[in-house]
Amino acid sequence: MPPFKDEHVLIIAPGSQTSLAQLGLPESFTPARLHIPTRMFPAEKKGEWEATRIRERKITKPPGIIESNGHADGDVIMGEANGTVDGQAAVEEQEDDPKFEEDPTSEEGAVYPLREGRIVDWSCFFALLTHIYNTMGPPFHTPILVIAQPAWTAQDHESLTQFIFEKFKTPAFCLMDSALAVCYAYATPTATVVDVGHGKCDVTAVNEFLVSDLGRGSALPGCGGEAMTQRLHNLLGGKGFTIEVCEQLKKSPICEILPPGTEMPAEAGANTHPSNPAAAASTGASGSGAGQRGSIAAQGGAPRGPGINTEVGDADEDREFKDGEDDEGVLDVAAIVASGKTSEFLAKKEREKAAKAAAKKDAADAAAVAKEKSLPNSKRVKAAFHYHERRPLEELNSNGKRAMDGEGGQDGGEPKRQKTPEPGVDNGAQATEIAAATRREERKEERRRNREGTAFVRKNADVGLERFQAASGGILDQIADAIHRCVLSYPDISKRSDLWDSLIILGNGFKEALVGTLNSRYLISPSSATIFTSELPSNFTTPVATGANTPQPQHHPPSHHGPGVNPLLLAATTASNPNLAPPGQSQQQLHQQLQLQQYHQQQMQQSHQHSSHAQTPTSIKLLKMPDYFPEWKDVGMEEASFLGAQVAAKVVFVVDQGISKGFMSRTEYNELGPQGIHESCL
Repeated sequence: MPPFKDEHVLIIAPGSQTSLAQLGLPESFTPARLHIPTRMFPAEKKGEWEATRIRERKITKPPGIIESNGHADGDVIMGEANGTVDGQAAVEEQEDDPKFEEDPTSEEGAVYPLREGRIVDWSCFFALLTHIYNTMGPPFHTPILVIAQPAWTAQDHESLTQFIFEKFKTPAFCLMDSALAVCYAYATPTATVVDVGHGKCDVTAVNEFLVSDLGRGSALPGCGGEAMTQRLHNLLGGKGFTIEVCEQLKKSPICEILPPGTEMPAEAGANTHPSNPAAAASTGASGSGAGQRGSIAAQGGAPRGPGINTEVGDADEDREFKDGEDDEGVLDVAAIVASGKTSEFLAKKEREKAAKAAAKKDAADAAAVAKEKSLPNSKRVKAAFHYHERRPLEELNSNGKRAMDGEGGQDGGEPKRQKTPEPGVDNGAQATEIAAATRREERKEERRRNREGTAFVRKNADVGLERFQAASGGILDQIADAIHRCVLSYPDISKRSDLWDSLIILGNGFKEALVGTLNSRYLISPSSATIFTSELPSNFTTPVATGANTPQPQHHPPSHHGPGVNPLLLAATTASNPNLAPPGQSQQQLHQQLQLQQYHQQQMQQSHQHSSHAQTPTSIKLLKMPDYFPEWKDVGMEEASFLGAQVAAKVVFVVDQGISKGFMSRTEYNELGPQGIHESCL
């Protein structure tokens, strides 16, 4: 078999919502070049599929405009007896002329072959693979690597192998587990991979590049991004938020999942009542402890209450307001009364006082707004959310602006395009080209509007604490339980601590919250673990009242030396002077006795050895993402399996050329059939 080249390798990563593909391995591995929706549309012929929806439109022409047999638009074809009747029939036939066009933005009637990681429609899935293959256009001598989902069965692997070899005639095919591909991306042989997708979550334990199927959590339902979107819709559906808007909210930066135990902003602001009412009444302090004297009276001012040198009022703000009133200067009451304009003067003073109070209130509100904006998102009670909503064209006027419907806090209109800069006098060709491109975009947008009957409207809304509750329905607890079961099911007890210290979480916005949930539910400190378990052998169970766990005296094999004689000391003494050996024993016999004694001591140490704390972890750590791929720093590692697939394809197809049996060749397929993929897949 001729060697494979980097530019000929084809990698396909099917997903529930988006599939990734790339032809060729770059010098520095980059994110996938092709992102295609994992959906197909039924064609007119049963059993065939289309990549985009085909919409039928009827073209209606004005009466009298007929094109037939090369005649001009104004020519009329005369019939045998009456040309008017035949011409009218021809016009009716022209009115019913259908026209088909593609609608790349519509999802109406789409079929998704993958649901929760499982293949539910094989015909649609094979059509999707064919569409990806034809889009990439690989040469004939192209090896193919497909990333397999954990929920795929052995029969699914065989069906996929048969289709790849029979349809694409590939010379080599590799089927790689997605969790193993993530380990290749992070350059670690041992890890616990948590992959949170659209509608499911996969939890896999990998040790020395071997995937463990014991306790593996495959396609856990209700733990993906779709469940978080549904949770937001349950909380905000009563305020007019649709599923599409909640999906945009989930992807926006204001939606966060806070770690357990984090105080909500409303809780911090609502807890303002004093813990010690007596101290608050006498000194103004909110409590009796240290650091509770936050008011003006508590910081050395006059205390509230009746009596001398005290202030009667409800708050220190009232005192400040009264001080401001008293500091208005000395008024000539006699002159005011003599002028006869007392009422006008009092009204003027009231207006000035109201203006000062309004100005003070406006300044306080502005300061509160500025302070609110300076706070991080997790400290704000409300946050502004900008989103786009699809609305019918009937709600839009001729200028494309949304009609005013009295909704507060929302601005109508479509997403505004950036205005094209005015061209200069000396670049007329460039101005003409820009104007033509603008007209084409406008016509394209107009056709899309007329085709769909809808348009996008940009809107604003204030979202409260609901934006922190996307995973409040027990999603994190369910994922944490799956991780705990997966690690505890690993057969090698000594490797479980390494699995806890090598945690990889693929997903956005909830890593810290998930680690916090694991720490709060399963983590124990090393000191507390030593108190209860360090003195017990690892094979001991929890003591019960039956006495079955009571340690029994150990029966050691009898030694051949006399009582009270240390065999190590005896061997060291007789090694330099053989004459000191006991009568009847040679130096070789003493050496054999020493080896036997050391063997028994090693067995006793191993039987009582405590290998870490297998049931509960003492530390949980996240693996750091690799920093030697600069192209992945900005996009993140949510598509780490595709990066690992590139690394594996480089090693399997190019470096060792099949020596490690990492792929299945066409010769092996002809000999073993589709079942041979189980001996070659990674």
